[in-house]
Amino acid sequence: MAAAAPTSSSSTAWKRSSFSNSPKLLSRFTVPFLHNPQKLTAGVISHRHPLQISNVLSSPREQVHHEETFVSRFAPDEPRKGSDVLVEALEREGVTDVFAYPGGASMEIHQALTRSKIIRNVLPRHEQGGVFAAEGYARASGLPGVCIATSGPGATNLVSGLADALLDSVPLVAITGQVPRRMIGTDAFQETPIVEVTRSITKHNYLVLDVEDIPRVVKEAFFIARSGRPGPVLIDVPKDIQQQMVVPNWNQPMRLAGYLSRLPRPPSPMLLEQIVRLISESKKPVLYVGGGCLNSSEELRRFVELTGIPVASTLMGLGSYPCSDEEFALQMLGMHGTVYANYAVDKSDLLLAFGVRFDDRVTGKLEAFASRAKIVHIDIDSAEIGKNKQPHVSICADMKLALQGLNLILEDMRKEGKSNPDFSAWRQELKEQKMNFPLGYKTFEDAIPPQHAIQVLDELTGGNAIISTGVGQHQMWAAQFYKYNKPRQWLTSGGLGAMGFGLPAAIGAAVARPDAVVVDIDGDGSFIMNVQELATIRVENLPIKIMLLNNQHLGMVVQWEDRFYKSNRAHTYLGNPSKESEIFPDMLKFAEACDIPAARVTKKDDLRAAIKRCWILLGHICWMSLYPIKSMSCP
Repeated sequence: MAAAAPTSSSSTAWKRSSFSNSPKLLSRFTVPFLHNPQKLTAGVISHRHPLQISNVLSSPREQVHHEETFVSRFAPDEPRKGSDVLVEALEREGVTDVFAYPGGASMEIHQALTRSKIIRNVLPRHEQGGVFAAEGYARASGLPGVCIATSGPGATNLVSGLADALLDSVPLVAITGQVPRRMIGTDAFQETPIVEVTRSITKHNYLVLDVEDIPRVVKEAFFIARSGRPGPVLIDVPKDIQQQMVVPNWNQPMRLAGYLSRLPRPPSPMLLEQIVRLISESKKPVLYVGGGCLNSSEELRRFVELTGIPVASTLMGLGSYPCSDEEFALQMLGMHGTVYANYAVDKSDLLLAFGVRFDDRVTGKLEAFASRAKIVHIDIDSAEIGKNKQPHVSICADMKLALQGLNLILEDMRKEGKSNPDFSAWRQELKEQKMNFPLGYKTFEDAIPPQHAIQVLDELTGGNAIISTGVGQHQMWAAQFYKYNKPRQWLTSGGLGAMGFGLPAAIGAAVARPDAVVVDIDGDGSFIMNVQELATIRVENLPIKIMLLNNQHLGMVVQWEDRFYKSNRAHTYLGNPSKESEIFPDMLKFAEACDIPAARVTKKDDLRAAIKRCWILLGHICWMSLYPIKSMSCP
């Protein structure tokens, strides 16, 4: 029942549009307490044991003491609206970009944003687009993303993004307007109890009932979002609080004694030495690395260099270790992973689980997963240790600190002349598996295999582009066939699996990293869920490239229908049943409506030229490739 691809040769006529260069973005600042976490904990909670505060910055050297240099546009004793206090609090946290959609209960915040000379608002066309863009910003930069919405439906439209950020450990601060305090609980127009709605899908949330609390609440929100295991924090601000006049006190201390006391301590040297002993005793060790290693990529590479242990990555961990390293990289493991990565885990006698949570899409049957191996689990979240798989050795600590400690022990051993175990025979066994069971795909005459399209993109970008995706088959192909060499290149909805993520996430990435090449690899089902964000791309002149893999179906669900439901199609066809030979909807017209150059490619021989043409046109390009529904995302 697949829609037939057009028989004519692929279109080479590009619809041009004139557009200016992307506006130059302001430099970013970060809050002072993340520059030296040990000094912070000693100063703020000196009566407690020393704590190591984790952060999510890709390059700590880029941090600066923003509070020391911040100059307010208000006199110190000048009253100003709560909304202006809120915006200045964001400025003091180093925020330069927000994704905010206005409404009645948030108008005051938007008016205050127009008075800011520091913060740029990137206007999404839907609140879900805004929160996904804020996520893309955070994932690409390591800095907290900020989104703002009005009360009621505006706030509830953030729910999917908040849940996604929590599951994937993304630092996010969401600010919502709320009805005035006197109207809370009266079923007022556009009133929803968003704090209660989001309580279980945020790391923390606030309802501001005193305008004088705004500086402290914002400071706490950013600290919570980025420390420990990162996650989303919501701040709900009633409209009368936004309008109230106040002289803010910027020196209020954070009230987070309980939270600070639960942050993980530095890893125990004794446990690190035990892990090194296990490595020396093993014959077939494997690294199983996840999103918790994104901020410790350099330390991970050094650890692999010192030990010679092969690396398998989760979906969220891609890029932590270079996927192009043929000697050590096993690429992704799990349901949609490589045969050799799963073989390595199954045959291993030591599984080093670093920054992972033993997700069901990785483990399958828990009792059969790594059944021959001793398991070492290091994670910053104590709740994840032993939750699904009981480890033999566990450490609750910042992954960066743990790897630094392990590397120090291994380097000291090397200096003392103690040789590390030789795992070359084990790696050779895995190389044979790579040769016997490589990633492959079917071809269909001159039609474009989607995997081939991604391979060509990888080749032409040198594996250096930031890739965002929606959710489905195209997501798995992008994980399998693009070789991610650095952290924060790979932006995808992993835990929640939220369709519609790819396009707005690409917007956030392009705002956060304006000099990077950003490509949204999307499927027709996911793309159409937030297609309105093409308007944002156009208006903001963001140089985003879009590769739309269109098979007129919900491909992943079709794949399961074929395997488990005898190929019975149950509402997975997205085209027009009365005109199956035609492409419906015509995605090129969406692009045309937003004045975005676009082309359709249907033949394999035309693909490379089309991608090169896309790079010649320096703006935002949308190109579509059509492929048969028979392609599968499982190796």
